[in-house]
Amino acid sequence: MFEARSIDSGNKPDFYRELAAQLEALLAGESDAIANAANTSALLYQMMPDLNWAGFYIMRSGELVLGPFQGKPACVRIPVGKGVCGAAVAQARTMLVEDVHAFPGHIACDAASRSELVVPLVGRNGVIGVIDLDSPSPARFDADDQAGIERIAAIWLEACGEGVETTLAKAS
Repeated sequence: MFEARSIDSGNKPDFYRELAAQLEALLAGESDAIANAANTSALLYQMMPDLNWAGFYIMRSGELVLGPFQGKPACVRIPVGKGVCGAAVAQARTMLVEDVHAFPGHIACDAASRSELVVPLVGRNGVIGVIDLDSPSPARFDADDQAGIERIAAIWLEACGEGVETTLAKAS
């Protein structure tokens, strides 16, 4: 159904337009947040080169809790403000980190990770979770990746609909 292809730096906007179209088709007609997070994680992991982890962390009782993902087993709980994911929630903004070892308080779930991109998922009542991408390569992510994954986050939120916060709360 979906075929992985490499991304050259001059073609990233086209790659992300295609990825967004694929995700919209994949999530069409489905509003379950967990099912959509699982398929989104799988699509990102399959289609994006040079990743060693792609997934979701969901806000539960004031902390991030591991959601659907692809890659090695991961940290289950991350306090708000801790690590790259926790910083993205605390600051309600995307975190693009070229070298995770230089990031104060980085949480090393996988010692092979060298760079990270975390995009907050913002619902009506604030940040409800994050999309987290890790790479074993330093400086793997750039502004094109950030814009592309921010669009992916918007597609996921739109597919899940207005009840996404209620759905996620019931799943806890």
